[in-house]
Amino acid sequence: MPKTGFSHDSERLRSLTQDAIDHARLKGATASEVEVSEGYGQTVTVRHGEVETIEYNRDKGIGVTVYLGLQRGHASTSDFSPRALRQTVEAALSIARFTAADDCSGLADEALLARDIPDLQLWHPWGINVEESIESARHCEAAGFATDSRISNSEGASVSTQESHFIYGNSLGFLAGYPSSRHSIGCSFIAGEDDGMQRDDWYDVTRSHVDLSSAESIGRQAAERAVKRLGARKIATTQARVLFEAPVAASLLGHFVSAVSGGNLYRKSSFLLDSLGKTIFSPCVQIDDLPHIIKGLGSSPFDAEGVTTRARSVVKQGVLEGYFLGSYSARKLGMRSTGNAGGNHNLILNDTGEDFAGLLKKMGNGLLVTELMGQGVNQVTGDYSRGAAGYWVENGEITFPVHEITIAGHLSDMFRQIVAVGNDTYCRGSRQCGSILIDQMTIAGS
Repeated sequence: MPKTGFSHDSERLRSLTQDAIDHARLKGATASEVEVSEGYGQTVTVRHGEVETIEYNRDKGIGVTVYLGLQRGHASTSDFSPRALRQTVEAALSIARFTAADDCSGLADEALLARDIPDLQLWHPWGINVEESIESARHCEAAGFATDSRISNSEGASVSTQESHFIYGNSLGFLAGYPSSRHSIGCSFIAGEDDGMQRDDWYDVTRSHVDLSSAESIGRQAAERAVKRLGARKIATTQARVLFEAPVAASLLGHFVSAVSGGNLYRKSSFLLDSLGKTIFSPCVQIDDLPHIIKGLGSSPFDAEGVTTRARSVVKQGVLEGYFLGSYSARKLGMRSTGNAGGNHNLILNDTGEDFAGLLKKMGNGLLVTELMGQGVNQVTGDYSRGAAGYWVENGEITFPVHEITIAGHLSDMFRQIVAVGNDTYCRGSRQCGSILIDQMTIAGS
């Protein structure tokens, strides 16, 4: 067992969970579910070689949901004392008594609950102390400053380590949980030349610190990206191909997930209503939801309701083969939970074989987007309009940096006009893809 800084071990969390379930039953609940969690971590930020912030966090909580038939109540507390636990259960019951009955409420179907729970190796304590974190952040920043004399300023370099664990249980007899970790290093620089200034950043996130890129390489990459943007200019409004660089391309997967998630579907607040079995992407698009990847940032053996998770194809040859559903939204839609209460797992957009250079050549002329700004995306209508920065590409070669532009289109059109997906995947979260080339979008400039 690795050394841990948790204040409560997993057996203590199990005991608290079971005690809450037992008390809910004693007080008349027909069903209940409880989650007990604890987390802690530290984040250090260095700027110009000096410590700017040292942050410690330690959190714990108990969430109790009870049912009186089809009436639901929920209450939570951060107090782990027996008295507080009982009061939280009773508060949830009091809320349930005044809540309208909902025929879709209730626990997950018992047959769907996880029975075999694999170890996905999600917990890797770092054990780095504050002094070592400061030194690592300094190395990161120093490497960036040493990269190019045009790096004129730093917005700071940060090193963060976070660990948590939880137990989820319900009155159907499910009781399980696991620890997890997430560590990161990142920095941001400002480059200056004549009267022009540009900024950019780079960071890495992993479950295990041994998988992190070196602090020095992250610093160099952030500095190189900032310098490359010097001399950025506006371009005239035009229609052209757009290549979303891998780190920003993942946001397109986020818009897709939101549009085909149960809550938005049953509320009819999605531009992809009734799209199951229909072609919504280009035929080259294949998207899989893979919950059991070892050390995966979106891996989980069961979802937030204890439903077992399974690998599945969500989009195949452009056709939508599945939604993202928890128990409640599945019942509202007359369907079955997909094990996605809490969201997608490791959502993987498969590449079409090209590397980044190959995508540039395939694009020919167009815009490479490396940064997106603003929130101009309407999930109900599918309208898409965001501020952007990046590079203009001609004949498959990057020619000059571009800024102060807006890219616009409709998500349905953008999805169907995906020409290629690169193999330059950079994993920073649960949605993973390489750079995405879209056939045509409106680019609003000067």
